[in-house]
Amino acid sequence: MNWADALREVAGIESAGAAGEIAGVEYDSRRVRAGAAFVAMHGGTTDGNRYIDAAIQQGAVAIATDSQEAYTKLRLEHPAMAAVHVAHGRRALAELSAAVMGHPERKLKISAVTGTNGKTTTAFLLEQMLRSVGRKCVLIGTIETHIGDEVRVSPHTTPESRDLYEIFADGVKAGATEVVMEMSSHALEQERVWGVPVDVAMFTNLTQDHLDYHKTMENYAAAKAKLFAGVGAAAPRVAVINADDAWGALMSKAFRGGELMTYGIEQPSATHRAMGIRQSAGGTKFEFDTPLDRVLVDSPLHGRVNVYNLLAASCAALARGLSLNEIVAAARGLRQVPGRFQAVASGDTGITVVVDYAHTDDALRNLIALGRELVAERGGRVITLFGCGGDRDRTKRPKMGRAAAEASDLVVLTSDNPRSEDPTAIIAEALVGVHETATECRVEPDRAAAIALAIRAARKGDIVLLAGKGHEKVQIVGKRSIPFDDVTVAENVLKEMR
Repeated sequence: MNWADALREVAGIESAGAAGEIAGVEYDSRRVRAGAAFVAMHGGTTDGNRYIDAAIQQGAVAIATDSQEAYTKLRLEHPAMAAVHVAHGRRALAELSAAVMGHPERKLKISAVTGTNGKTTTAFLLEQMLRSVGRKCVLIGTIETHIGDEVRVSPHTTPESRDLYEIFADGVKAGATEVVMEMSSHALEQERVWGVPVDVAMFTNLTQDHLDYHKTMENYAAAKAKLFAGVGAAAPRVAVINADDAWGALMSKAFRGGELMTYGIEQPSATHRAMGIRQSAGGTKFEFDTPLDRVLVDSPLHGRVNVYNLLAASCAALARGLSLNEIVAAARGLRQVPGRFQAVASGDTGITVVVDYAHTDDALRNLIALGRELVAERGGRVITLFGCGGDRDRTKRPKMGRAAAEASDLVVLTSDNPRSEDPTAIIAEALVGVHETATECRVEPDRAAAIALAIRAARKGDIVLLAGKGHEKVQIVGKRSIPFDDVTVAENVLKEMR
């Protein structure tokens, strides 16, 4: 695309020079190739303006910068270089990326989900429903990215806009017509999703998390609410909001689009409800009550939390044009999401071992409640292993400790990505909450040893819940990412026991 044409779509303050055709857009100077435009912007941990010279040496032919100082310096030292000074670096990155990549977002119908818990599962379920009626999809989320049948690793829940638009472009090339994506509060607040035209927006719930970044629950909620007003694009056509959640009203109030769909179990005013919920070893059944009709949903997924996820995905599927009969048919064949209540093969030990991503107090309560339901008939115990992440919101640590202990028969407290913090100090803060209960707690900072301890403490009929890491394949200690997989460790312990 011609640089002059691309600039027409960027909110620039001033510009100079001419670059001709632009081969691509980059925000990381190490990825710049000859003919690319480089967007230098202030970030959370670094300032991209420090790398303008490096980008030029790599072959950049145009520079967009959000720094007046950098723009002035650039004009003095590289007067022939095409340059533009912009007020918002991330917005400029999105605008340039969309333009240079041919606006792939306009050729896709995008469904986006935000919330503290349930985003990943809801997104996976909706993608499966859409695929069940023959639609080719792009999935963007915490665990992985799907482009049709291709599976890619996801480095972030929501990528930077340049990478996001590239995924959209790849999806269009592959014949996709639908996108299902998670939108994190960080991405919404930082405008990484600037200009993305969301058709259906979903809200799952809001509980304490990420206050190391947002500082208050009100700020956290306000970031989530941006999805329903539109971020550099029109408001969504349809909003799907959890009416049972205390923050649902705020999301509804923020909605500036067309149709509002609410869902719930408890709230009688919800437009779409789950009624007559029945749990069994084979899964969950409930009556899906809608303004159109009431139908029986029979899913292999377990637990009340997955009823909420199914409700959100089903409402979004309705908004995307699926019939109730198609949703019912899709629900029967739904697959469990990796690392979300993922059972580990335990052979003839009589012990149930489950790996789950639960890493907030609310998620722990939901996980343990489901575990309790599954062992109730056989009188088994619930053993819960968890840890708290380092360099993250410290105020939730005692809350997680209490949540784990008040509903479990035994707690094993360990490490979970301690990062730069001392694992024993993190554990000490979580123990404050555990000690508010009378539940037995064993402490083992080494996560592999802790998993072995938890499983070996189990008796026939018990369930062991390994919480916190879910799908993750590394343990982050200091600046190192050490290969680590809860599932693999648990499998090895169970093999030794057999």
